[in-house]
Amino acid sequence: MSTIQQNLQDVRNRIASAARDCARAPEEITLLAVSKTKPVAAIAEAIAAGQRAFGENYVQEGVDKIQHFAASPQAAWLEWHFIGPLQSNKSRLVAEHFAWCHTLDRLRIAQRLSDQRPAEMAPLNVLIQINISDEQSKSGIVLDELPALAEAIAALPNLRLRGLMAIPAPEDDYPRQLAVFGRMNDAFLALRQRYPQVDTLSMGMTDDMAAAIAAGSTLVRIGTAIFGARDYSPA
Repeated sequence: MSTIQQNLQDVRNRIASAARDCARAPEEITLLAVSKTKPVAAIAEAIAAGQRAFGENYVQEGVDKIQHFAASPQAAWLEWHFIGPLQSNKSRLVAEHFAWCHTLDRLRIAQRLSDQRPAEMAPLNVLIQINISDEQSKSGIVLDELPALAEAIAALPNLRLRGLMAIPAPEDDYPRQLAVFGRMNDAFLALRQRYPQVDTLSMGMTDDMAAAIAAGSTLVRIGTAIFGARDYSPA
């Protein structure tokens, strides 16, 4: 068994254990493998181990990987999520290649994505990013801005509003993790009451996924625990 295959199995076991601890079904939680900076060989190992959903932070790197695997036998089953900050000049690439965008926090970007989504493709699944810890350096909107932005995004023809995403400030204390994620879940449940298609709460990473799952996460974004530490050195 390869290291990545073993790591995926371990992460899935951790997800299942966390779900059982809070009386949830493991099937309720999607595992998104964060493959940014990782070579296609590592992604191929993960695909061979049954992983189908991958998250990329950098637009061009993600597009290159999508195109690499487009001719593979598994291409139709792979799902590519853009999970990084999105600038206006890169919106067309996301609209034309990805199935999901997790980081919407401006109506202008949402409008561009809708306008640039090819007519032959299904609507782009989008999540609104919430700056739940009110960090000046982080992207995302504050919760008070959510109703207006959600209403505007839900009206765009080539986008499908699916839920919320957050990256809380790092926190080692489990009860404090749980409290922050609980605020996100409250916002998610309120949004779902208004928009029936909302079904995705993207929160939880390698170090805090147990608290995220306990608080209601439906999608965890795991990179290091699957692929190992990331290499940011120049190629």
